[in-house]
Order: sequence, then structure tokens, then C-alpha cells
Amino acid sequence: MSKLPKKRLVAIVTAALLLAGGGGVAFAYWTAGGAGTGSATTGTSTVALTAVQTGGPTNMRPGDTAQTLSGTFTNTNSGPVYVASVVASIASVFKAGVVAVGCDSTDFTLANATMTVAAEVPAGTAVGAWTGATIKFNDKTTTNQDACKGTTVNLAYAVN
Repeated sequence: MSKLPKKRLVAIVTAALLLAGGGGVAFAYWTAGGAGTGSATTGTSTVALTAVQTGGPTNMRPGDTAQTLSGTFTNTNSGPVYVASVVASIASVFKAGVVAVGCDSTDFTLANATMTVAAEVPAGTAVGAWTGATIKFNDKTTTNQDACKGTTVNLAYAVN
């Protein structure tokens, strides 16, 4: 009997194995269950946003119509911050650099003080927007309001 060359023998054995295995290669492995734990943390905004009024009501007087308050934000954080609302309030009334005498917040009406923003405000200066509140001079028809002439109404804004 003659010997088969080595290469031919390897080819025949390989072909026989492929035919016996259904033409494919079979793999076997073990499976196992398991469990584990881990955690992740989130960052926080480190600096509160500042609401910046961009236009100011001017020349308020008895009988005048309400004027709209609006503005942008200064966000010095490294990324965007979600803002739900901006709430306006009258902080003080000044005349000639001091608290006005005879004129106060009751001489003005602030309407729609809570302004919905419901948006992410990107990092930066003069970014995002808020608007909707109005301020009006109260015409107290039975009161002399001359003390309110030349006053400045200082507004405060809370960003939520």
C-alpha cells in the first residue's frame, strides 16, 4: 500500500471533519449567572444663574399702560442649566439714591410675576430669554403721588 503525501492526508482529514460536523465548526462553552453592584454620580451646577433685565420700563406715570419686563441670563457654569421659571418682585423704590419717602411698592402693580421659561440655558452671557411680567404705576386717584416723581423701582429676580 502506498503512503499518502502528508498534505493530501491533512486535506482529507479536514474535509471528513467538516462533513461530519454538518459543514460548520462547533463551539462549546459554559454559562454562569451572577450579580454585581456599582454606582454613578451626577454633577451639580456650582453657580446660580443671574437674570439680567434687558429693557426697562420707562416714564411710568398715572394712567400709563403696563410695560413688559424681559431679559436674558448669565450662566457662568461650565454647561447648560435647566430653568423652570423667573419670579420678579419689587425690591425697593429709590429717589436720588436713597429710599423714597412717600412712594413705595404699593404705588406699582407687578402682574404675572412668575414667568415660565422651561428650557435649558447654555453657558455664557446674554443667553436664553425670559419675559411676561408687567409693571404699571398705580393711579391712586384719592392720593397725591408727587413723591413718586423721579423714582426708580428696583426689581429683584429669582431664577428657579
